[in-house]
Amino acid sequence: MEEIAFDAEIIEWRGPAPFLFAAIPDAHVGAIRYAALSESYGWGVVPVVARIGASDFTTSLFPRDGGYLLPVKVAVQRAEGVRLGDRVAVSLRVGRM
Repeated sequence: MEEIAFDAEIIEWRGPAPFLFAAIPDAHVGAIRYAALSESYGWGVVPVVARIGASDFTTSLFPRDGGYLLPVKVAVQRAEGVRLGDRVAVSLRVGRM
C-alpha cells in the first residue's frame, strides 16, 4: 500500500492508553482494509507506520464503528505538542518498518 495522507482532529476514547486518537477518514478505509488482508495481526488491528509532524512511529489501527482509529502515542503527543481537539496532518502506510 502506498502512503496515505490526511488531516484529522485528535479525539479521546476511553480505551487502551494513550486515549488520544485520530480517526481515519472514510475515503481511506477501503484501501486500508484491502492492505490489511496480508498485514493484519488478527482481531481487526492493522499494523501501520505513521508520521505526525516530525515524529515517525509504529502502532496498530483499532477498528471502530466500521472505520479505524490511529492511536497517538504519548511520546508523539509530547514531541509534537498534540492535545485533544487539535487538528493534525497524518501520513501512514499499512505494514511494519
